[in-house]
Amino acid sequence: MANFTAKDVASLRAKTGAGMMDCKNALVEADGNIDEAIKILREKGLSAAAKKQDRIAADGLVDILKDGDVTAMIEVNTETDFVAKNDLFKEFVKNTLAIIIKNRPETVEALCECKYDDTMTVTEKLQELIFIIKEKITIRRFVIFEGITSTYIHGAGSIGIIVSFDVDEAIVGTEGFAKFAKNIALQVAAVEVAPYLDRASVPASVLEEEKQIIRTQISNDPKSANKPANIIEKMVDGKIGKFYENNCLLEMEFFLDDDYKVNQYIAATAKELGGNITVKGFCRYDKGEGIQKREDNLAEEVAKLTQGK
Repeated sequence: MANFTAKDVASLRAKTGAGMMDCKNALVEADGNIDEAIKILREKGLSAAAKKQDRIAADGLVDILKDGDVTAMIEVNTETDFVAKNDLFKEFVKNTLAIIIKNRPETVEALCECKYDDTMTVTEKLQELIFIIKEKITIRRFVIFEGITSTYIHGAGSIGIIVSFDVDEAIVGTEGFAKFAKNIALQVAAVEVAPYLDRASVPASVLEEEKQIIRTQISNDPKSANKPANIIEKMVDGKIGKFYENNCLLEMEFFLDDDYKVNQYIAATAKELGGNITVKGFCRYDKGEGIQKREDNLAEEVAKLTQGK
């Protein structure tokens, strides 16, 4: 008979968050040694994580943490929205953000090798969480900004935004700048796609590809196909402005007043506050963006359940 009590089971559960029966079985296997039982639970967490690798984790949470002049954003994916609301999961996300700010890893792989606490790495903690929650959980991506930023989380973690600024010290702490900075973050959230900050940020290859598409459109238009080449190029240059308006943040209409473009709103606010304001960059994470979500087929599921009956 294993040498442990109900209090030992409760203590192991408090330390690991594992289920009561999992803790009891681990103590039986470890002959009552709590440290060995913790090791067993972690090993089972590794096994559980391996078994769930083929599952699709497209839900989860985007979260942001700011510490002084450093701001970090992370996306951690789960299989279901239910798990994304779990307190243990949310605590893991917050703690991992703090680890990112402290250690400044350059990749997810480097982050996973960082110490989560005195006893385990981020990877080991993640494996433990998978064992407890019974779902695939993955750290997908993170980003770090330094300096003056504005942040916004939409829909309890469905979208995360960070915008960075260069601002005169005299106005950075004012109520007017705080309102402006939040509006710029909301602007990024309000548009479906804003891959570039400004015209200078658009890669030459992307711009040339767009111009070629416009040239093809013109050549396919009987009214324009026979125009001289120099006229066609002027038409291309005219139409490319629409591309900038749709794809460059500073060229877009300001969401609170469509008489303004974003760059005009920035200039007007700088003038009003009596200082210089520059938007340096931004990042937007949409939870599950680009991940192929599982589509359940009820007929197939019923067929599987009734097969052979």
